[in-house]
Amino acid sequence: MTKQCILVVEDHQLLLDAIRDLLEDESFDVFTATNGQRALEIMQEVQPDLIVSDIMMPQMDGYTLYQKVRENPEWVRIPFIFLTARGEQNDILKGKELGAEDYITKPFDTRDLIVTIRSRLARAQVIHDATEAEFEALKQQIVNVFSHELRTPLTYISGYTELALDDISTLSADDLQSFLFGIKRGADRLNRLVEELLLTLQIDTGNAAKEFKQFSSIRYDLDKIIMRTVRTYQNMAEANGIQLDLALPDTLPPVKIYEEYFCSSLGRLIDNGIKFSRTSKKPVVVSASKTAEQVAITVADQGIGISEEALKQLFRRFRQIDRQQMEQQGIGMGLYISKSLIEIHGGELSVTSEAGKGSTFTIHLPIASEGPAS
Repeated sequence: MTKQCILVVEDHQLLLDAIRDLLEDESFDVFTATNGQRALEIMQEVQPDLIVSDIMMPQMDGYTLYQKVRENPEWVRIPFIFLTARGEQNDILKGKELGAEDYITKPFDTRDLIVTIRSRLARAQVIHDATEAEFEALKQQIVNVFSHELRTPLTYISGYTELALDDISTLSADDLQSFLFGIKRGADRLNRLVEELLLTLQIDTGNAAKEFKQFSSIRYDLDKIIMRTVRTYQNMAEANGIQLDLALPDTLPPVKIYEEYFCSSLGRLIDNGIKFSRTSKKPVVVSASKTAEQVAITVADQGIGISEEALKQLFRRFRQIDRQQMEQQGIGMGLYISKSLIEIHGGELSVTSEAGKGSTFTIHLPIASEGPAS
């Protein structure tokens, strides 16, 4: 079994030697440094499983070392314990504020040090194992989704193209048009996939937030924007036998939005409401209301609903509810994108749902300060 590695940073040589001997007796591999700068040099060669560091040291103190460690993505999960002679509340609060896992004051009980180190290592291992398991599950889900979402439209495109090329001389105009429609269906589906991925990249890199700052404005016509968005989905609703209703108050207060992003978020919620309704007897209703501080735009359906367990992961990437049963298309990014775009607006997206009875998604937007209409 591989020994766990501890890096001890302490400028008092006798204490440093004593801690090293203690930890080596407990079967740890131990590396030592007398200041933060030397500790960083060691970490370029060896990544410890845990760091124990004094605060007051020459060249680089413990607080600065902690910040340098946390700036490196490869080191961000290493547990960090401050070890110092100071017992003042302000120093303890500063260590906790920075995010250190623990704080031990000198003089200390050797058993306390060992117990603290072992507990932090155990906790770090639990987090690592859980993260790895979640990552593996996510990878498998991505593989499953992408294999379907890429292969299906490519099958449309390649299949209809091959049929057309094989029989080009004998195809009637109607046959050729049918083949072209099949190719277009595949191309449209691939285009949607690319757009989803590009928008997700915009969100994750912070570029979407920059676009919001650049293109957003205070709008006094939110009711008209909502109406236009709903009209966009009327044909889809009719094709699925769903009644799409709109209920708006006489006036809505101003909100600061980037119309493209707001409509994208609202549209995804309407699209979901239609897809998951499954019956024309139960309409999808888009409504709005206002309070003193915010506007709420709600999309409510009476469809299949969402289980309590599924709700916990609803807004995560690559998550789809009952994909096989619902024969869903897409890569499971719609709700993640919708929520992220609303949060860029300084708002929130919430959901209430009950399996078998339907779902209600609500966009909460802060009312904007009065300013010039756009």
